[in-house]
Amino acid sequence: MSTIRKGKVYLVGAGPGDPGLVTVRGKYLLERAQVVVYDYLASPKLLKHVPKNAELIYAGKKGGVKHTHTQEEINQMLVDWAESGKTVVRLKGGDPFIFGRGGEEVEVLSDAGVDFEVVPGVTSATAAATYAGIPITHREYTASVAFLTGHEDPTKPGSNIDWAKLATGAGTLVVYMGIKNLPVIVENLVTHGRDPKTPVAVVRWASTPEQRSVVGTLETIADIVRESGIKPPALIIVGEVVNLRKKIDWFEKRPLFGKRIVVTRTREQASELMAGLEENGGNCIEYSTIKIEPVESYE
Repeated sequence: MSTIRKGKVYLVGAGPGDPGLVTVRGKYLLERAQVVVYDYLASPKLLKHVPKNAELIYAGKKGGVKHTHTQEEINQMLVDWAESGKTVVRLKGGDPFIFGRGGEEVEVLSDAGVDFEVVPGVTSATAAATYAGIPITHREYTASVAFLTGHEDPTKPGSNIDWAKLATGAGTLVVYMGIKNLPVIVENLVTHGRDPKTPVAVVRWASTPEQRSVVGTLETIADIVRESGIKPPALIIVGEVVNLRKKIDWFEKRPLFGKRIVVTRTREQASELMAGLEENGGNCIEYSTIKIEPVESYE
């Protein structure tokens, strides 16, 4: 008597952008996946770990544009694939449970009786701060940090953010998805008691070769971001720790940072060269123009 194989869904945090920051567990699951449903913010380079015969499904989730699939469609997709007996990896940028709607997805899986596992990822808040040279906590500056979203559910009747408590209640604030609402966020913080001279950093595409950072204060940062042309995805870091960037910025000071390099070697030869270039900050694009084959005859 044949039995139907039971499927399972793994919500895997892809990390902030650098594919090297995915967890060992996450990589292990990608290597064994039969179906991968991945978001816009998950590094495409992680897909090289996926078996060639696996089904790859792009879920979209790019801010400001119509999604490839609605959240309801994604939820049902995960249930359907699991019920068909597949091993499914739901690859989500950052950490699935930090402003990633992972909680909503596993609620649906639980209600449907589908087995699931959640694998944490390096969240973009800590990565953006670290790669911008900003420790979000420091014994001489702050002993508290708060994460908040700058883009709440538009269908809610009101906000869950208590600005009166948050403005002065945490030494460091990290705001996800807040660029479009930056002037409003700044106004709320200052109105509720935060010093307008408080340092602020905005970091775009954190941990990737496209990373870009700007620094100002609460009273200047909105103008700086507008003049710099910085768009999402980006995080906002508010607090005195931002001043430490002048001393300990390391990522953007690497010798090849900001340089785009095309590597034309064979795929077998390119990996070692690319690793060395990327270690020094280069943004490498593999474009093989050479193929090496054994000589069949010397005649």
